[in-house]
Amino acid sequence: MNEVMTIPKYEAYKDTNNLWLGEVPSHWDIKKFKYLASVQKGKLPKKLTSLNNGSLPPYLSMDYLRGGLASQFVGDRDAVVVNDGEVLLLWDGSNSGEFIRSRKGVVSSTVASIQFKGIDSSFAWYTSAVVEKLLRSSTIGMGIPHVDGSELKNSMLAVPPKKEQITIANFLDKKTAQIDEAIAIKEKQIELLKERKQIIIQQAVTQGLNPDVPMKNSGVEWTGEIPEHWEYAKLKYYIEILPGYAFKSEQYSTEPDDIRLLRGVNVSPSYTKWNEVVYWPKNKVIGLEKYFLKEGDLVIGMDRPWVSSGIRVTEIKKDDLPCLLLQRVGRIRGNREALTAYIKLLLSTNLFLNYFGPMLTGIGVPHISSDQIEGFCAPMPPVGEQKKILEFLQLEMAKYDESILSTDQQIEKLKEYKTTLINSAVTGKIKVPVLA
Repeated sequence: MNEVMTIPKYEAYKDTNNLWLGEVPSHWDIKKFKYLASVQKGKLPKKLTSLNNGSLPPYLSMDYLRGGLASQFVGDRDAVVVNDGEVLLLWDGSNSGEFIRSRKGVVSSTVASIQFKGIDSSFAWYTSAVVEKLLRSSTIGMGIPHVDGSELKNSMLAVPPKKEQITIANFLDKKTAQIDEAIAIKEKQIELLKERKQIIIQQAVTQGLNPDVPMKNSGVEWTGEIPEHWEYAKLKYYIEILPGYAFKSEQYSTEPDDIRLLRGVNVSPSYTKWNEVVYWPKNKVIGLEKYFLKEGDLVIGMDRPWVSSGIRVTEIKKDDLPCLLLQRVGRIRGNREALTAYIKLLLSTNLFLNYFGPMLTGIGVPHISSDQIEGFCAPMPPVGEQKKILEFLQLEMAKYDESILSTDQQIEKLKEYKTTLINSAVTGKIKVPVLA
């Protein structure tokens, strides 16, 4: 932030009468987005397959666009393919209004391809951040967020002379690369802290807290030895699992006073997220009582149960209630011999990942069933020891969580600085130097 303040300004400015642009250098032009870019909406592919013969283009899912592996391919002959590095605009959904660099593939109907004209392509990419800020703010509070096409086309952009566009783009290329490198280093630090956490948790749930206790072989390579007095058994003897109900989508409500439906999209590793919400009418809950979740329940996303940030299992908090359990999400409760919180601990470990991972290989949309969850064999100490392990890990993990939170806050500050730097440069609030 401080560095932005030290960069000199232009000699003269003019008022644009535009809230988002404010004053810009007096020799810059002001043009509407529609005169600088064309917008081509994608369309929903008719033929999607998880099998690729080597010639089919990948379907640009959000996971794939953000660097993941392609899981589906498009068999439509008339599919419109975009190339690597093109600018895409997310049109519908929780990320609507976000500009993103494309990978080669086929965009869906929720994404638009943006083709800039008469403006340097690198400068155009950076200046899209100003449009994104406008579009993202305009979707707040909407039931299903989406881009307003008219607002996009009529949004105003500051356009410097071509030579300055290139100077600004080169400056931002260098500076944002430095910021991204600093962010990557801190993200690696967080990754290492999380790995250390996983090692400590796994050691506690496989060996307990007493290093002198007699051990026995579990019979499973990734589990190793466990305390002699512990059981090693399938989870079905320790849990009650309930798959969600198939609520009919045509009867969903958009009224916040109705009951939230907990869907797979709401389940993230260790927390529930409600940025995408649908509701069920209060007058239609008779007979659905068993699908109401309670504080302390575990829920697991049964489609794509594992994502890059971990296994999608979390505990229901008071703030999540009331909510109903939708299909493709499972509710788990421990019985008298297993604390529900301890079951969450087991399901969040690599023990569980090593168990179900091979089952998902080669599947287009990975899915885990109730029977497969119940079939997971796990080391189970007596309830008293489960409680002690949970208490120990709560204290131990707090140290790591504090470091992770601190590092994450540093990352957020770097991201804020990057945003401020880009916005300041492309709107002329600073006069960037010509790089040698």
